[in-house]
Amino acid sequence: MSIHEVFMPALSSTMTEGKIVSWEKSPGDKVEKGETVVVVESDKADMDVESFYEGFLAHIIVPAGGTAAVGEAIALLAETEAEIETALAQVKDKSTKASITTTSPGQVADTTTTATPATEAQNGHIHRDGRIVASPRARKLAKELKVDLSTLSGSGPYGRIVAEDVEATAKLGKQPTATPIAPPQPAPVDTPVAPTPTKPAPVPVVATVPGQTVPLTTLQNAVARNMVASLSVPVIHVGYTITTDELDKLYKQIKSKGVTMTALLAKAIANTLQKHSLLNASYSDQGIVYHSSINLAIAVAMDDGGLITPVLQNADTLDIYSLSRNWKSLVERARAKKLQPEEYNSGTFTISNLGMFGVDRFDAILPPGQGSIIAIGASRPQVVATSNGLFGIRQQMQVNITCDHRIIYGAHAAAFLQDLAKLIEINPQSLTL
Repeated sequence: MSIHEVFMPALSSTMTEGKIVSWEKSPGDKVEKGETVVVVESDKADMDVESFYEGFLAHIIVPAGGTAAVGEAIALLAETEAEIETALAQVKDKSTKASITTTSPGQVADTTTTATPATEAQNGHIHRDGRIVASPRARKLAKELKVDLSTLSGSGPYGRIVAEDVEATAKLGKQPTATPIAPPQPAPVDTPVAPTPTKPAPVPVVATVPGQTVPLTTLQNAVARNMVASLSVPVIHVGYTITTDELDKLYKQIKSKGVTMTALLAKAIANTLQKHSLLNASYSDQGIVYHSSINLAIAVAMDDGGLITPVLQNADTLDIYSLSRNWKSLVERARAKKLQPEEYNSGTFTISNLGMFGVDRFDAILPPGQGSIIAIGASRPQVVATSNGLFGIRQQMQVNITCDHRIIYGAHAAAFLQDLAKLIEINPQSLTL
């Protein structure tokens, strides 16, 4: 008989802290071995955390929405129902904390993670075993305001009922007394309280209130750490102008088949990297790491702030139609925070495309652990001199590549950009083969 601390697990090699998205169990609930207890937001995805032990969730230390460092205790798990009171007593008396059976934070032995995305609770606000999923504060408010939780639709993560849902329902159940005439007293309620109108989970947005400080999200913190780490790498920037008339023609031909311009550019870059393996390599203290596959990481802005780079793995071996389907799936799952770690941390070369926003040119910051990132601007009509000495209008875009100058020099970057330009300008039809 013992009480175990449930620790914040390390869901990726770069994770230093995690945010609790939702608790799948409430204090006092039975927990089976291997059953999901909590959903944790790591650097860039939401992951299920399962229990190593069978027992009862005695106490939640870090509530939904809270953050904890990797290895920090986030809950207490009692092996028997009788030990729940003992666990609660230990929480009140921190001096007895030493008596709790603990595990080295590095081992995180009281929980295990599965590399599967968090799944939404079935039937909206009802858990898969029929139990109502609600935050502790929502349950307390519901008792105080006499609101039936079974009638509510949760607006919290994964259909979880939060305090705001209870308060909104309680307000709907009360008639305002704005006039001196008192409204008639309603008959005893025989039907459930009117549910809150169904609405999608609110999307966090960056506040614009002057003078207000908005904490960074877990994702934004991860991006910030990576950007600071990039400052230690000496880089070189090389720019090039590419004519896109032939690529634009090809795009018009195959756009109806689900192919995007992002996919076309990714395929062109992947095929060019086959001849320039150094641009797909990275630096290490032991030397140059030549990667066995071409995995293109493509930057995607998240709706609630932050940046993520889903990875098109083995992009050079995929046909343009498969690559387009894969990219569409990656973007959808990235914005739903359902990517697996290998789908956002296995990139060997990064693409950042701001051309869709009308940006002419920009320099991208080199991601840690990679040798190159290419920045793509918008394609615009330009007046150019033709080969016969006349003037003509051509669609042109500016691309700028940032490289780790410890292993990639200006000549290497220029040669890569020259071959990329030849492919796009002269033979883009090869991208469909």
